[in-house]
Amino acid sequence: MSVLEIRDLHVSVGEGDDAKEILKGVDLTVRSGETHAIMGPNGSGKSTLAYSIAGHPKYTITGGTVTLDGEDVLAMSVDERARAGLFLAMQYPVEVPGVSVSNFLRTAATAIKGEAPKLRTWVKDVKSEMDLLEMDSAFAERNVNEGFSGGEKKRHEILQMRLLKPAIAILDETDSGLDVDALRVVSEGVNRARSESEIGVLLITHYTRILRYITPDFVHVFVDGRIAEEGGPELAEKLENEGYAAYIKGSKETAQA
Repeated sequence: MSVLEIRDLHVSVGEGDDAKEILKGVDLTVRSGETHAIMGPNGSGKSTLAYSIAGHPKYTITGGTVTLDGEDVLAMSVDERARAGLFLAMQYPVEVPGVSVSNFLRTAATAIKGEAPKLRTWVKDVKSEMDLLEMDSAFAERNVNEGFSGGEKKRHEILQMRLLKPAIAILDETDSGLDVDALRVVSEGVNRARSESEIGVLLITHYTRILRYITPDFVHVFVDGRIAEEGGPELAEKLENEGYAAYIKGSKETAQA
């Protein structure tokens, strides 16, 4: 069992007089086997939370703690966080010219596990996962994300998650830019991971459409750098019907007070 604990996390962007606080005291616990959906309007700090946990240098931690199984995540380098069991599926995956998908995946698996996977087994596993994600076998020889469609990029992110088998997966708006078919395939990949392991999932999204495929255990409404409300799957339905207007108004009134 793994536990990701976030306590009173404050994060800013920029330096000196240009510094702006984005996260304003976030408390969240994600355990193995749990799926947490974080929902909120644009600019509320959802992606900042994801990238801060992963160790992006753009973000400065000004207060609070993040631990994984009691270990200080914020003291770890980015690669140490990955080896500890954290995984981030990016909202905007970057292109890596000159590096094939097959080499990228095997190199990543070797770095995380400390030894290269047995080639015969690895090739079989990659092909099996690609088939399930409805990816053409020729995809493995293409350069990472170079010329990929939005759907291909997101399938590749889920392919990484399936092969690297993290303890906690943070999925940053994995549903953005996907058509209905790609959304179904990506969601099925996440659900397979949930059914086959005790992976903990932190699913960040604007919309409820992905939650029709991936049922969360907990839903957190994120507004102005804080969690404004928490509940079960029924909270997502409330947001679908009523939107974020009431939370945004409440946040502004609190700030003025």
